[in-house]
Amino acid sequence: MAIAVGVVFPRSMVRSPKPTPDDDVHHRAAPAAAGRRKGTVNRAWLVVSDSGRSYHEEVGKHSIMRRTGLPARDLRVLDPLLSYPSTILGRERAIVINLEHIKAVITATEVLIPNSNDPLVAPFVQDLRSRVSSSYGAPQQEAQDTGDLDGEVMGKSTSCWPSFPGQALRHGSGVSKEHGSLSGDVPEGSPSPELDVTNDGSTKVAPFEFRVLEVCLESACSCLESETLALEQEAYPALDELTSKISTLNLERVRQIKSRLVAISGRVQRVRDELEHLLDDDMDMAEMYLTNKLASQRVGESSTRINLDNDGVETESCRESFGALKPNIEELEMLLEAYFVQIDGTLNKLYHLREYVDDTEDYINIMLDEKQNQLLQMGVMLSTATVVTTAGVVVVGLFGMNIGIDLYNAPYYKFWETTWGTIVGCVILYVLAIGFGKKSGLLQ
Repeated sequence: MAIAVGVVFPRSMVRSPKPTPDDDVHHRAAPAAAGRRKGTVNRAWLVVSDSGRSYHEEVGKHSIMRRTGLPARDLRVLDPLLSYPSTILGRERAIVINLEHIKAVITATEVLIPNSNDPLVAPFVQDLRSRVSSSYGAPQQEAQDTGDLDGEVMGKSTSCWPSFPGQALRHGSGVSKEHGSLSGDVPEGSPSPELDVTNDGSTKVAPFEFRVLEVCLESACSCLESETLALEQEAYPALDELTSKISTLNLERVRQIKSRLVAISGRVQRVRDELEHLLDDDMDMAEMYLTNKLASQRVGESSTRINLDNDGVETESCRESFGALKPNIEELEMLLEAYFVQIDGTLNKLYHLREYVDDTEDYINIMLDEKQNQLLQMGVMLSTATVVTTAGVVVVGLFGMNIGIDLYNAPYYKFWETTWGTIVGCVILYVLAIGFGKKSGLLQ
C-alpha cells in the first residue's frame, strides 16, 4: 500500500506569483471601466477652435460642464432625444445655440458641436470652418493696433495696473510676452485673435463668438428660407389647379401643403420670437460678450497686484476703469436685427401663402355652395313636375273607375281630345308654378 506524504508549509513561506504589467493594467482599468459604466456615456463633439483647427473629441456631460461653466439644464437643451424650441442662451462663459438643426456651445475660444455627423449639419460645419480659418488668416496687424477695452483701461489709470516687466497683456492677439506664444497656440480660456476696432475706427473685426453666432443664424435662416421657397413653388400651382378642377387628388395635395405650411410657420415663428426676446433684453445681450468678459477677467487678475496701501483716490479710479469694461451691445444688436429682419421676411412670405390658401378655400367653398344651390333648385323643379304629373294621374284615375258616363260612349276622337287636354293642362300648371317660384325669389 502506498502512503502519500504531504508537507505543509507556513503561509509566510508560500510565495505568491509576481504580478505582471498586464495584470497591473487590468486592475487599474477595472475601476475606470466601472466608473464609466456608472457615469454618463461619452459623446462625440466636434471642436472648432478660434485658430481654425477642428477635431473630434469624446467627452462626457460633466466634462463639458466644467469646460464651459454651463449647468446641466442648459446642456439638456442640446439633447437630441428631447424636443426643445429654438433657444439662444447667454451664460457667463458660453453661449448655447439650439436653432433648428444647429446645436452648438460657443465659448470665447472654441465652439463645440454635438451632432456634426448629421447630413443637415455638414454645410454648417464647412461654412464655420471656412469662416474661422479666413478670419484667423487675416493680418495680425489689426489685432495689434486695436483700441480695445484693455488698452483703454491700462492707459487711463497706471496707478491701478502698474507695469510689470515681461507680463504686459496684449488683448486680442492671444500672445503673452511672458510666455512668448504665438496666436496659433492659444491656450484654453484666452481671447480670440481678432477683436473690436482699430485706432482710426476704419476696420472692425467681430469677436469669435459673434462670428460663430452669425454662422449659426445664417444657416438656420437660410434653411428656413429655402424650405419656404420650395413650399411656395409647390403650393401656388397646386392651389391654382384646385380652383380649376376640384378632385380628391387635388384636395389631398392641398391638405398636405397646408400641413407643411403650418409646421414651417411654427418653426419660423419660434426663431423670430427668440430673436425678439434677445433684442428686448439688454442684459441677455450683454451676457453674450464672452471675449470682453474674458478680457475683463484678465484685467481683474492684473489689478490684484495693486498695492493695498494706495489711497482712496486710486481705488476710485480703479472702479471707474472697471466700469468702462461694460460692453456696448450695439454690435450684437445690429447683428441680431439683421437676421430678425430676414426671418421676419420669411414669416411674411408664409403669411401671404397662408392667406392665399385661405382665399382658395373660401373660393372653393363658394363654388361648392353654388353647386349645392343648383342642386336644390333642380330638386324644387323636379318636385314641382312631380306634383303636376300627379294632377294628370288623378284625371286618369277618375276615368279608370267603374262608373257610367257619356264620354265612354262618345266617338274615338273624344279620347284624344281628353288625353291631350290633360297633358296641356299639366304643362300649364308646371309653367305657372315655376314662374311663381322665380317671381318670389325661390328660384333663379
